Amino acid sequence: MSAKILITRKLPPEVEKRAEAYFQVKRNTDDTLMDQARLIDLAQGQDGILATVTDRIDAQTIDRLPSTIRIIANFAVGTDHVDLEAAARRNIVVTNTPDVLTDATADIAMLLLLGAARGAAQGMTTIRENTWANWAPTGMLGVSLTGKRLGILGMGRIGQAVAKRARSCGMKIHYHNRNRLTDDDAIFHPALETLLENADFLSINCASTAETRDLINARTLALLPAGSIVVNTARGDIINDDALINAVKSGHLAAIGLDVFSGEPNIDPRYRELPNAFLLPHLGSATLETRNAMGFRALDNLEAFFAGRPPHDRVA
Repeated sequence: MSAKILITRKLPPEVEKRAEAYFQVKRNTDDTLMDQARLIDLAQGQDGILATVTDRIDAQTIDRLPSTIRIIANFAVGTDHVDLEAAARRNIVVTNTPDVLTDATADIAMLLLLGAARGAAQGMTTIRENTWANWAPTGMLGVSLTGKRLGILGMGRIGQAVAKRARSCGMKIHYHNRNRLTDDDAIFHPALETLLENADFLSINCASTAETRDLINARTLALLPAGSIVVNTARGDIINDDALINAVKSGHLAAIGLDVFSGEPNIDPRYRELPNAFLLPHLGSATLETRNAMGFRALDNLEAFFAGRPPHDRVA
């Protein structure tokens, strides 16, 4: 008898097809966001859960999951929405999907860098609202990436992929990370403060943890050079919204580019009022190829676990 798994959101067809070939699948057919009560209810009688970043699997939820649940396979790299300690207490294995979304997310980071630097949001607005009067030598001037210093906060897989792309635009790479890398082309900053002081652009690529939440706040933003640009493809809670919005409104930041937000999709409405904010709806891994690969990676972990083998991507 194959294992029973709950898939909490609608996944790409090829992923769902493969899941149904290996498991007895219970699906969230209407693809609505699950609250705690519904997740716990649908998990009854299941052996595992294939979850996504929209599922808030906190300690209270984990404590109320049925005893049959033995694994949570996360359809994402980040696991900030899952209480790993609570899962460990219940002997529930947790896995994630590293590697496969690195390039897609790094591409979005570059899109944000370019979109924010070149005023893409303002330019698109003039086209859509038919307010573009004419080309002008001083009209809608942005800034170049070439020769600028890119500060990367978090030099993991995605941060390194961003650095590779930024180098092709002629940017000079600085980074802050838990460990120094053996990359002679990038300048390592053991302290966040010195990274910020040397960043014309800041790309946030670190994980959301207790140490990094609200890390980009009024104090740290003030360390950036005047006229700098901040982009975020990591997690929204790394940034303090009030501080970031105030830094843009004051002119200390020239522009921002965001793909992730605190409380998304219910983002702070003040972001929509900023003409120099280039905003995307969490598109980091949103290519068909990447989402298929993420689903297959999650299924690899589930198949290994239920076959009695260690899952390759176990995080708890």
